[in-house]
Amino acid sequence: MQTLSMEIEGMSCGHCVAAVRGALVELPGVQVADVQIGSARVEYDPAQVQPEQIAGAIQDEGYAVMPGKG
Repeated sequence: MQTLSMEIEGMSCGHCVAAVRGALVELPGVQVADVQIGSARVEYDPAQVQPEQIAGAIQDEGYAVMPGKG
């Protein structure tokens, strides 16, 4: 498992946190470590999913993603 930390723009409330968490838990090989307003940290299996796919799932919810330090 690898760790990915992301800064997320556009989140402003608990609904935003729930939307991002919901998108992340649907991805195969992803374990959500933490989601807060403005950030998320996950552990993922690179054999099942890539960081671009993780960011894409968040972007599909309407938020902008900037990778943080892993």
